[in-house]
Amino acid sequence: MAAMKPRTGDGPMEVTKEARSLVMRIPLEGGGRLVVEMNAEEANNLSAALHAAVSLVKK
Repeated sequence: MAAMKPRTGDGPMEVTKEARSLVMRIPLEGGGRLVVEMNAEEANNLSAALHAAVSLVKK
C-alpha cells in the first residue's frame, strides 16, 4: 500500500516538459495544486499576459 502524503500547497511553482506539452503545477492556498497542461504557443501567450499584468502593477 502506498504511503499517504499530506496535500499541502507548500512548495514551489514548477513547470515540467512532458511528451508534447508543458505541465505547470501551482500551489494553492488551503492545500493542493492547480495543474495546467499547455503547449508552447499557449505558454508564450501566458507569458505575454503575465508580463502585461506585471507592467500594470509597476505603474
